[in-house]
Formats: sequence, C-alpha cells, structure tokens
Amino acid sequence: MGRLIFITGGARSGKSAFAVRTAKDINAGKAAFVATCVPEDDEMKRRVALHKKNRPSSWRTIEAGWDLLKGLRTIGPEIEVTIIDCLTLFISGLLMRGQKANEIKRQVKAVARFLSKAPYTTIMVSNEVGAGIVPDNRLSREFRDAAGIANQFIAKAADEVYFVVSGIPVKIKNVEALGDGEVKKHNSED
Repeated sequence: MGRLIFITGGARSGKSAFAVRTAKDINAGKAAFVATCVPEDDEMKRRVALHKKNRPSSWRTIEAGWDLLKGLRTIGPEIEVTIIDCLTLFISGLLMRGQKANEIKRQVKAVARFLSKAPYTTIMVSNEVGAGIVPDNRLSREFRDAAGIANQFIAKAADEVYFVVSGIPVKIKNVEALGDGEVKKHNSED
C-alpha cells in the first residue's frame, strides 16, 4: 500500500511547491496531479495556470473539482505518486454546493479510506485556517470548522505530516514501517 503525506500551512506558505518537490523526489515521471479547484474568475484561472507551469508537463492532471473520490478512481496502476491540491478547496466546493458538515466529514473519510488502499504515495495539501481571527459570518465559520476537522482527520491518518511556514517545511509526524505490520510513530516532541 502507498503512503499518505499531508502538507499543511498558511496561504502562500510554499505548500504546493514543497508538494511538487516531494513528488519529484519520489518519482518525477509517473505522477498525477489531482486538482480540486474549479476556477470561477480570471484571477483564479491565472493562479491555476501558474500552478500548472510549475509542475512537469509529463504529469497527468485530473480536474476533480468537488468530486475528489471520482477523480481518484481514474488513477491507473502506472502512477507512483499523486498530489491532491488541495483539501480546503475541495471542502469549499462542497460547502458552496450546499453540503453540511456531516456530509463533508463523510466524504473526507471516504477519500482517506480510498487512499489507505491506494498502491501509490499520495501527497495531500491543505490550508491551516484556524490560526486567524474568528470569521464574522456563518459560512466562513462553517468553512473554518469543516477544514479544521478534515485536517485533523487526514493528519491522523497520514504517515507523514509537514507544516510549511515561510517556505520552510517542518516535519511534525512520521510513521516508520517496522515489518510484520508494526509501525513506530515519531512526532515532533519525540
């Protein structure tokens, strides 16, 4: 089974660039990039184009949007590493489609279950949105809460977790396979 690497941090912290570097280190040629962004305006389309420009053109791109599980199911056995960028845009898309917290949690758990059986390594990117002020409107608070819960769930399921700050990745969790199905967990306090 593949590994799950979770990368979180603030906006424009260097998470996506670190994810691409990590995927290249694993295997630059046999990779898939699963995009959850559905660009709605010209500015977002420019951001997406810049992201595409910063990754190898040989990588397969899957425009999953809000249906992440469906996009993941299209990945073939030739793929060795997959980047999902990003969990928070996936959650945002679900909220904008009227999904409630319980349904979002169910979908995140279904994605995690799917990835736990995937033969490839998955690198999932997400924003850490809980470090700022309490949002002043209900939808923003629902988003912050759903993203925080999803991040916790994925971080717990992940083999490795990184927090990226100012372009510097800090490993905060590592699970090593010891053989016979045993694992040894390393957290930042170890």
